[in-house]
Amino acid sequence: MRAAKSLPTAEVIERRDVTSDLLVLRLRPALPYSFTPGQYCTIGVDGTERPYSIVSAPHEPSLELFVELVPEGELTRRLWRLRRGDVVSLRPRPKGVFTLDRGHAAHLMVATVTGIAPFVSMLRDAFHRGERGLRFVVLQGASYQDEFAYRDELEALAARHPEAVAYVPTVSRPAESRNRGWRGATGRVNALVAQTVERFGLAAAETAVYACGHPAMIEDLSARLAPRGFAVKEERYWTE
Repeated sequence: MRAAKSLPTAEVIERRDVTSDLLVLRLRPALPYSFTPGQYCTIGVDGTERPYSIVSAPHEPSLELFVELVPEGELTRRLWRLRRGDVVSLRPRPKGVFTLDRGHAAHLMVATVTGIAPFVSMLRDAFHRGERGLRFVVLQGASYQDEFAYRDELEALAARHPEAVAYVPTVSRPAESRNRGWRGATGRVNALVAQTVERFGLAAAETAVYACGHPAMIEDLSARLAPRGFAVKEERYWTE
């Protein structure tokens, strides 16, 4: 597959199929690529482009993306055919203002499935820099337990830094066979946010709240938190 000649490119150096419709891609940009954790890059195949939040941190040599297959999507069908050595176009500048607010000590990060991407980038960067005094509570929802592509990484981080990181994954379809053996939280992630705030003692004046993923989740979460005085920074993922 060939990328548009007018744009810089990035080579696929690794792909990991998480499920039949979730994919982790690692790309090696042909040119130096700088970004702030939480921003997104725009990649393309055969002239069709879409933005994707970056999972990797700026110090990492490759770009990592967590992608969901959109059955009728123009780009994801092409991405699913990619193999090592293939190239995609990569717009030279990242975009987005969904970045870490260092004016707060506590950070509540709420995601649905691939919406975890910018939060992984922020956490990797913060701990790479050795930042002190920050507290992260990460709440991630999915239909099925095998959709938590970064569960092992986030649970390991929370185990190493229990004073700074808490990771709470929740499945919304606990009775289905695909979730057999699940012992974690259950229910939609937005429905659990109020009890998460109480559980971790998060005060509105000290806490930055971020929501990334499905628009309906973000709207409902904002409605639940607004009466408590929380403002929500959002990044909506549209399936197109």
